[in-house]
Amino acid sequence: MRLTKPTLFTNLPVTCEDRDLPGDLFGQLMREDPSTIKGAETLMLGEMLTLPQNFGNIFLGETFSSYISVHNDSNQVVKDILVKADLQTSSQRLNLSASNSAVAELKPEHCIDDVIHHEVKEIGTHILVCAVSYTTQYGEKLYFRKFFKFQVLKPLDVKTKFYNAESDLSSVTDEVFLEAQIQNITTSAMFMEKVSLEPSMMYNVTELNTVACGDQGESTFGKMSYLQPMDTRQYLYCLKPKPEYAEKAGVIKGVTVIGKLDIVWKTNLGERGRLQTSQLQRMAPGYGDIRLSLEMIPDTVNLEEPFDIICKITNCSERTMDLELEMCNTRSIHWCGVSGRQLGKLSPGAFLSLPLILLSSVQGLQV
Repeated sequence: MRLTKPTLFTNLPVTCEDRDLPGDLFGQLMREDPSTIKGAETLMLGEMLTLPQNFGNIFLGETFSSYISVHNDSNQVVKDILVKADLQTSSQRLNLSASNSAVAELKPEHCIDDVIHHEVKEIGTHILVCAVSYTTQYGEKLYFRKFFKFQVLKPLDVKTKFYNAESDLSSVTDEVFLEAQIQNITTSAMFMEKVSLEPSMMYNVTELNTVACGDQGESTFGKMSYLQPMDTRQYLYCLKPKPEYAEKAGVIKGVTVIGKLDIVWKTNLGERGRLQTSQLQRMAPGYGDIRLSLEMIPDTVNLEEPFDIICKITNCSERTMDLELEMCNTRSIHWCGVSGRQLGKLSPGAFLSLPLILLSSVQGLQV
């Protein structure tokens, strides 16, 4: 028998007006009903709990609990009773028995009880195999098995998107934004206890799912974090390379491991479920052999007055580069300095900070 939490008993209140034919009959019946709330008989929610009437649904990430009872229906004492419970999935067979030792004897009308627990980590068909072996009083060894088949369903649909952000003007680190879309595909509401991102060793993560409100942040989803059936929520996270990886982040090529999502929820009467995604990966952007980024540039400059900028040149190739600076003016932006000068050699993975002077001859926004 599967062990699950009970459900709240609900009533179907029937009322009428005082001048109607039944009068106060319906009200009297509801007041005498032991399942109703005294003083609030017209509420559907009662004070009693209902035991599960069927096996119910089991979802990935929940804990499967079952009560196993072996009862001696005969009038004989049996000996050396060994009860074994295995859970067969599509990929493995798990032993769930709390003890593998045999019980010395079992008298008539007595039973052996056991409760097993297992955190479900696979979807699809599961088979609980209960095997019992024992010895009769005549020394005959007997054995029988029973099979209980059930399906494990998927509770959530998780989709992720990555957005690569170029370095901002005050930092040399590359930011990665992760958008996680989580949809409740069950038939009941969920209380989302925690949705967090566990970053890989290269990154620090900042959650962007709260709004500053006084000293404490308030969730963008409100105080009651419920996810109704078929509803979807979007969670946003910002990842930055750690300082020791910051200089290497710009030259990482190929697939980069970001981290994994950890999702914890509660359903009926606090039954908890937990899911962890596999390691999320994104394709690092390619920068070619040389990457040019801005470390410093003013927001506003005066017309026809020189202003300073600082450029960062990174060698993303695997060979030493010999750099030469060529300055090309546009109709509105002019360089102040010597064009065609040598910047020297830049080894693989190294970078060079280059201060430059510009002058604007046209008003307005310049790109």
